[in-house]
Amino acid sequence: MCFSPEVDALAGLLIGAVGIDAVRHVRTPAERPLAVLPLLFAGHQLVEAFVWWGLEGKVATEVGHAAEWLYLAIAFGVLPILVPIAVGALEPVAHRRRTSAFVALGTFVAVILMYGVVRGPLEARIRGHYVAYDVDLWHGGALTVLYVVATCGALLISDRRHVRAWGVANLAAVLVLAWVNQAGLISLWCVWAAVTSVAIATHLRHAPTLSRDVASPVPPRAW
Repeated sequence: MCFSPEVDALAGLLIGAVGIDAVRHVRTPAERPLAVLPLLFAGHQLVEAFVWWGLEGKVATEVGHAAEWLYLAIAFGVLPILVPIAVGALEPVAHRRRTSAFVALGTFVAVILMYGVVRGPLEARIRGHYVAYDVDLWHGGALTVLYVVATCGALLISDRRHVRAWGVANLAAVLVLAWVNQAGLISLWCVWAAVTSVAIATHLRHAPTLSRDVASPVPPRAW
């Protein structure tokens, strides 16, 4: 859903509606990080609409550059940390330490990626039906692998079967998108973000109430 600024904006509004529904069905503190994800995806889409408009000269250059920076800040600085936190919060207390390693890895990746964004140079270009982002990253290929490990790994080692299945689906989606177009992976990921948002909202609507050992609002020491 990244094929034009209008599609990005529409996707942002639709995912935002899904996100509001997800938040409305939160029943325990442990579900809050998960429920926030669709709203974050929605904001991500709306920000990229301004990236498009900046590159097309329809908004001020400063607005376009700010949108580029914010878009990558969410993708690079927030998601690799928030995703394993959201997964770990749903785990039984006895298993949370396993996911804390992915939170630590995601934090490491986020710091290195954001250093590259802040240091620059940062360039965004329209390539056909997606926006390609070019950032001078230290060992970019290795960071990409670690990013995928941090965001998908916590899912794959979850104590819950349906979460592990979703981890496999996420990993497959990343590989397919990278195979289709590596340069547009960051932008094209929004297609899967929409699917993920619907899955999260559905889970929060229909999942049974978490037991006390899972829903404890006190995070493990490693967080």
